[in-house]
Amino acid sequence: MEQASRGIEKIVSASLRRAPAGVGPLLAWPIACGEVVAARTAAIDFGDGILRVQVPDASWRAELKMLAAQYLAVINRYANGNVCRIEFVLAEGRR
Repeated sequence: MEQASRGIEKIVSASLRRAPAGVGPLLAWPIACGEVVAARTAAIDFGDGILRVQVPDASWRAELKMLAAQYLAVINRYANGNVCRIEFVLAEGRR
C-alpha cells in the first residue's frame, strides 16, 4: 500500500509541476488542506509568492493561520510555485 501511495504522490506532484505558471499552488491547496477544509475554502489567487485563500469567516481565518506553516510545506512539496506565504481573506461581506 505504501508503494501505491508513493506512486500516486509522484503522479500528483508531476502534474502540479507541469501546470501553467502560478496555477500549481492554486491546484495544490485542496491537497494540502484536505477535503473538509477545501469544501469551505477556495484558493483564489497566487502572485508574488503569496497564495490567497478565501475563508468563510474570521474564526476560520484564525484557525487556518495556525496551520499555515504545515499547508505551506505541503504546497511547496507538490507545486513548483515557490509559495512564501498563505494569506487568508474573508469572503465578501463577512467579518
